[in-house]
Formats: sequence, structure tokens, C-alpha cells
Amino acid sequence: MAPSFLPTFDSSILSSPGRLIPAPLSYLGHAFVTITPSDVDNALRYLQRTVGLHATCFDVSALHLVDDIVSILDSGARKVVVSGSQLRELERVENLDLDRVALSVSPGMKNEMIDAIAGTSVDLYVHRIKDVELVEAWLKEYGTDRPDVYVSFDTPSVENALRIANLSGIPVIPASQCTADPVSEQQNIPIATLLLANATTDRLDGLFTTIVTDERGIALGLVYSSHESVNESLRTGKGVYQSRKRGLWYKGESSGDTQDIVAINLDCDHDCLKFTVKQKGRGFCHLGTPTCFGSFQGLPKLQQTLQKRKSSAPLGSYTARLFKDQQLLKAKIMEEASELCEATTKEDVTFEAADLLYFALTKCVATGVSLEDIERNLDAKSTKVKRRKGDAKGSWAAQMGMPADGKVQQEVGQPHPTSSSIKASEGPGDRIKMRTFVVADGNHTIITKALQRPSQRTSDKIMSIVRPIIDSVRHRGDAALLEYAHKFEKATSLASPVLKAPFPKDLMQLSPETKDAIDVSFENIRKFHAAQMEPKPLSVTTMPGVECARMARPIEKVGLYVPGGTAVLPSTALMLGVPAMVAGCRNIVIASPPRADGSLTPEIVYIAERVGAETIVLAGGAQAVAALAYGTESVSKVDKILGPGNQFVTAAKMLVSNDTSACVSIDMPAGPSEVLVVADETANPAFVAADLLSQAEHGVDSQVVLIGVGLGDGQLRAIEDELHSQASALPRVDIVRQAIDHSVTLVVDGVAEAMDLSNRYAPEHLILQVRDAQDVAELVQNAGSVFVGPWTPESVGDYSAGVNHSLPTYGYARQYSGVNLGSYVKHITSSNLTAEGLRNLGGAVMQLAKVEELEAHRRAVSIRLAELDRLSGT
Repeated sequence: MAPSFLPTFDSSILSSPGRLIPAPLSYLGHAFVTITPSDVDNALRYLQRTVGLHATCFDVSALHLVDDIVSILDSGARKVVVSGSQLRELERVENLDLDRVALSVSPGMKNEMIDAIAGTSVDLYVHRIKDVELVEAWLKEYGTDRPDVYVSFDTPSVENALRIANLSGIPVIPASQCTADPVSEQQNIPIATLLLANATTDRLDGLFTTIVTDERGIALGLVYSSHESVNESLRTGKGVYQSRKRGLWYKGESSGDTQDIVAINLDCDHDCLKFTVKQKGRGFCHLGTPTCFGSFQGLPKLQQTLQKRKSSAPLGSYTARLFKDQQLLKAKIMEEASELCEATTKEDVTFEAADLLYFALTKCVATGVSLEDIERNLDAKSTKVKRRKGDAKGSWAAQMGMPADGKVQQEVGQPHPTSSSIKASEGPGDRIKMRTFVVADGNHTIITKALQRPSQRTSDKIMSIVRPIIDSVRHRGDAALLEYAHKFEKATSLASPVLKAPFPKDLMQLSPETKDAIDVSFENIRKFHAAQMEPKPLSVTTMPGVECARMARPIEKVGLYVPGGTAVLPSTALMLGVPAMVAGCRNIVIASPPRADGSLTPEIVYIAERVGAETIVLAGGAQAVAALAYGTESVSKVDKILGPGNQFVTAAKMLVSNDTSACVSIDMPAGPSEVLVVADETANPAFVAADLLSQAEHGVDSQVVLIGVGLGDGQLRAIEDELHSQASALPRVDIVRQAIDHSVTLVVDGVAEAMDLSNRYAPEHLILQVRDAQDVAELVQNAGSVFVGPWTPESVGDYSAGVNHSLPTYGYARQYSGVNLGSYVKHITSSNLTAEGLRNLGGAVMQLAKVEELEAHRRAVSIRLAELDRLSGT
């Protein structure tokens, strides 16, 4: 069960002897501690001291070794907060439950945050947020069918915490700013307020139904609570409830049967409180019984009896003798264990197990161990990540005729030196470095795993976000577009969701250098795509009198999506707009998200004017796709939507293309940007590194791959040095670092092997920095676009060479082409038969129609042939 909120503690709590989470925060049962590499040993010792007492979450994103993270989980940490690169390594650890992992997400970049919320199955930790409204919007859009989202604040306050808690987010609040005494500490945040933020009740008096249990979860009784009584319980550490007749009820105040609070939680529906307590005195019930439902039964009853016998056993009691004679107790445990092992029938197993449990529990009570302690230990063992074989030891194994070599299964997470033909080498903690794999014998499973792209979110999750947005725009039109622009783009001053042509000149003021660069690129793209036009319709005489033709016609209305997330992309407006203009599309609609002031970048407006766009839609994401697909009061509906975007855009495109009422097609599915570079010893390391980084800077989910043909350690090191040096100097270095974390270098022996791997990967961009690159290009079977030789960086294709940069990603280059002139035209075929042609063809047509039992098809021919016979007099 997720907590109502998480109190955070500094790492000093780990090292102070005996210092556990102080009351009243300990009653929440959850804590959050950030640790550094120097805190690992203290964290492990802390977990040993607090086993089963607290669900501690550790922020371990600063740790260098995944083994340290696994050890912390293995020792009982309830959850760890990790970086993206750490998560990818943990995903490969056997037996690790990823429900115990949360991904740390920086709130600095909106699109990355939106992608992260819907892009992973693990929980999320968004730290030190300043824009609470934006996080509210994300949580509202995502709904409650999502992983847990933990949120810490740049400026914690009760208002901010409640805004997140009310949307089922989990506020993370410094313990020093929490209080159970809001009257005397008014500057701090009341614990009870956060605990009950989502509590609901259907009672007219506003009281909360409250179940009281012992530490084993056995129900002691049913009571009621109020905000005031919960706050008083937290303040005093005692069971305090709300009597419907007498007001605050301090349990046991008159009888002496008091309660010490262990934990206070809400149930899954937030309509029932659960108080876990240590009951003192006779019991919970006013009748003197342990519970309001009668006395304990089974093991709890036995424990209660043994505890009484230990303190005051009747004279001659057998249990008292067992407490005094430890050798007798040891012998009885061994005897009963042996008899249980020999039992075969259900009745015998039950009888012997009961005897063994009696003597085992006597041993526990004699040493001060309770059933609660045992169950906490069992729960802790269930969290173990590292597994052993569990073979019987020594003489016990020998007695059963089993091998007793004492060997223990290797712990998970320790690499086996001969487990595969690919060896991975890890770089220093803060060095920007790709993982390197040496391909030795072509182990396909391991190679495939190394080339696995960053995972995309499941369709159910993203569709749950996208579908309501599309429905809203479809039914509410411009009003919905404006609302989403205000919410996601912060363009609160935007009054209209469109710009109509002709576009005002003051919206496209550019420097002469920028204008010239756009004009050069425009012309080169125009030339290349104009050359793709079919000079005349295709016409073929398939047999005498039968002429078949095919003619190209432009798609009349096209919608072009130009992203505007972490980087403004006017180049995409060129790549999509120029071919549409060349093809002769009658209506061109461009959609691109506005800036916070409601404006667009002047480059996009200038390009829209040059390609003859009728409208620019000031919208991004799924809402832009919906406007293009269905139209609004101001946006013309289009016939085809083209353009790249994040996973929300891609999902929206696929959704509307499958809606027959939209009657709209799309260019292709799309994923994050990617590049694959094939380099041999002739490649310049600086060129290779620059090409890899040119894609890595697109986004944290971009992937870059280097296939080194026969490269030695020195050549690989030269590329690594260039990669780190160049990346460190980039303004988007934080994005680059995360992209490089899941990117790889593969070292192979020859060009043929390199191209086989490349064709299997099917990259969006393929760069060939090898000897005789033009000849090697002949081996390409799957790629979006190929860049040949040392003087052809991928950047020229992105901007100005003339080829299109809107390309298939995520392996879709196996099935799809990049955007080209053909993306904007459709082909219409025609048939033209003479009387001779129908006579020549009619027999075959009628026979096939007869086989398919389509008589009207057959008669459409036979009637005509009969008429020809009549006219000819035959």
C-alpha cells in the first residue's frame, strides 16, 4: 500500500546508534533517505536494526555500483530511487521485483517529464519541483491507472502537498518540516492533515470508520476517528479515538488497558483507517477479552499462554520445566521435527506439526522472540534478491543420501566470466561513455539484447492518456485546443488556436544569415523532391485491346506536425512542407506548439509562408493530431497527417488512423531518434564522436550505436575520449548523458558482419565511415537514410542536402520509407478495353467469376459479349 506521504531524513539517521525514525513519523511506517556511496555500509546496518519495522525508501541515484543497490534491496529496503542508467542495469538482475524501484525524473524539461510519467512501469520520483500546476496537469491527464508518483518540492508547503496528494500523488516532505502539534508549531506541516488528505467517509457526522489490530493484523475492535483524534494519537503515541457520545476517547485512560501506536494507515479505498497497536492490560474489549470478537485462537492464544507461563507458571507446569531445562527443550524440538519428517497422513502431519510449533514457540518465548518478530523476519526474507540453492548442509544431506559439497549458488548480479561471448566494460561513474561489447562468436540472443532500444510505454497506458484528449478536441474543438495550450504550453495569453494565411510579416522577422540558410535548404529539398515526380502517367497494353494505366494525383489536404519540445525544429517544417508544395497538395496545414507567450518561432512562420500553408495550428501533442484528423471551427480537416513527435503524438496518429470516421492516414509509426555509425580504422575519432552526439542530443530516449570494424583498444579509447570531451562541452549535456547511458559500441571483425548487424537493427540514420564507403552502401538492406563517407555528417541530411529527414525509427525501416514525394501523392489506375480487348479477356474473367460464384460479375461480361455477337451478326 502506497503511503499518504513520505517524510525525508538526512543520512545521519543511519549512523546514530539505536536512532530509528522518531515518533510520530514512525507511525506512518515509511521513510525516505538519500544516500551517497559513503553511506552504503551504514544503510545496510540500519536495515539490519530496523528489519520489518519501517518501509524505508532510499534515493540511491548517486551510487556507482549496481551491486550496492542490490545489496540494499536484499537487506530489506522497501524501494530505491534510481537514475535511468541504473534502472536499465537493474532490469537485467534476476529475481528483482521492479515494483521496488522508482525512476528519478528531473522536472526541468516538460516533454521528458511527460514521457517519463507514461513511459515506464516503475514508480517515479519527481524532485524539487517549482511548477506544482504543471505536475497537477500531468497527474490529471494520466489519471490513477499509473505507477505511483512521488513528488518533492522546491518550497514545501501544506497547500502544495495537498494539491499533489489529492491527485493520488505522494508528497515527499522533509521530516524537519512535519509536526504532530500544529497549534504550537504553526509554521510546520501537520502530519494528520497529510495522512488524511484522501480519506473519505459516508457518515453524516464526518467520522472515519477505524479498525484496530495488533501487530499481526488480528482485529481487536471497531471504533471511529476524527481529524482531531488522529492528530492526538500522533502527538501522544497512544490510541485516541472519537467517541460518538463523549468526544475524544483516550483508550484505557480509566481501565489501564492502554495502547501504544505502532502504525496508522488508510485502506485501499481511503474510507477506513487502520490503527496497529500494542495492546496493554487485559485486552481491547471492555469485557476483558483480547478482542471485541472473543479470545485469541491458535498460535496467538498459544503465545499468550506461553508468555503468562514464563512470568508466572503454575507449580509443576511442564512448560515451566521447558523454560528452565534448555537441553530438554532442544531434545524435544529435534524429536518433534524428526517425527514430522516421518509423518505421511494428513492427520499425522497435522498432529506432529502442532507439537513442533508448540516447542519451537516455547524456545522463542524463552528468548524474548514473538510471533510478530518471526513474521517480520519472514517478510524481510521475502524481499531477498540474491538467492541461494538452499541445499541441505553437511551431515543432514549425507543422512538423506544427498551430495554435501557445501557449494552455494552464485549470487545474482555477479557476472560469470564465461557466461557469454560478449564482454562488457564499464566506465567511471561520471564519464560519458557508451557500453562496449566485443562480439566474439555471434551469440544472437546477447547481441539482440545489447541492441535493444529503450522501451516504450505500453499501448494501454498511453492510450488512456491520448484518447480523452482526442475526444475532447473532437467534440469541443477550438475551446479544447486553447485549454490544452494554456495547460501544457503555459500559453495563457493565447486567444486563438490558429494563424491564417497570409501570415503577418512581423511574425517572420529573421536575421539575414538564418533566412539565407533556410532558402538554400528550401531549394535543395525542392530540387531533390521535384526529381521524384513521374514525368507522365504509366500506360501498358497487357494484351491486344486491353490498356492499363496509372496516374499520380496529389493528396488534397495534408496536415504537417512540427515538434516544438526540447528543441525547436524549423527544419522539420521544411522537410514536410516543401514536398507537399512540390506534389501540389491543395491545402497544407501545419501544427506546432506555441511558446509560452503564444507565439511561434519566426522560422516556422516563414517556412509556412514559403510552402503556401493555409493555416498554422498553435497546438502540440495529441490535441494537434486530433484537430488535424477531425477539424475544428478554425482548423480544416486533412486527409493525411505527417511528421515526427513524441510517443503521445505517435499514439494519437495511430489511433486516428484506425478510426474510420476520421478517414485519415499517417506517414509512419515513429520512435525516438537514432543513429548507427559503422567505422573502421580509417575513421576520424572526432568525426565518429560528433556524429554519435548529433543524435544523442535529441532527447534522453535517443539511441546511438557504434559498430567498430576491427578497432583495437587504442582506437576505441580515442573515440571514447572524443565522445566525453565533445559531450561535456554541449549545452544539452544532461540529455546527452542519459541518451549515452543506454547506447552501445559493438566491436566486430569485418564489414560484412557489421552490415549484417546494421540491417538487423534497421537504423533511422546509418553513417558509413569506412574504406570504400560507396561500395559498402550496396550492402544496406534496412535503413531510413544513409550517409556515405567521412565528409557526409548526418547533419547535412537533417537540414540542407536535399534528402528528407523525416524517417522511420525503432526498426520500422524494415517496412517503411522515409517521407518523400510519394508520401504526398496517391495513384489511380484505369482500364480501357476495346471490343477486341473484351473478346480476348472475357473468357478468363467469366471463368474466374464462376469459380468464385459471383454470377453478377460473370454476367457483366457475358451480356457485353452477347451484344458484340449481335452487332457482328454471329
